[in-house]
Amino acid sequence: MPGFFEAINNLPPPREKKHHVVIQGQQVEVSLQRKLEIIRHGEENFMISDDEIVLKPRPSPKTVYPILKTADKGYYFEQGDIHWPNDFRGGGKAWLIESE
Repeated sequence: MPGFFEAINNLPPPREKKHHVVIQGQQVEVSLQRKLEIIRHGEENFMISDDEIVLKPRPSPKTVYPILKTADKGYYFEQGDIHWPNDFRGGGKAWLIESE
């Protein structure tokens, strides 16, 4: 096997793999760990801010639920069970939404 070891020694060094992700329509080169994190969370959940890839902030919940409170006019319940209203008159309880 003449020349085999010389051919092995003359091989070019292996190329480093480049990892790319698409954020906001731009293709960005990132490390393998960062690419795996982005894939895990989803590319649509990231944005580019100050030349860095960051998670988008989560939207705050907008749903407001009513709370049972004493009101000017409200319900009176059978044995305190909210599923059995007996009467509707002054001083009872009503479902109200707290104002901020």
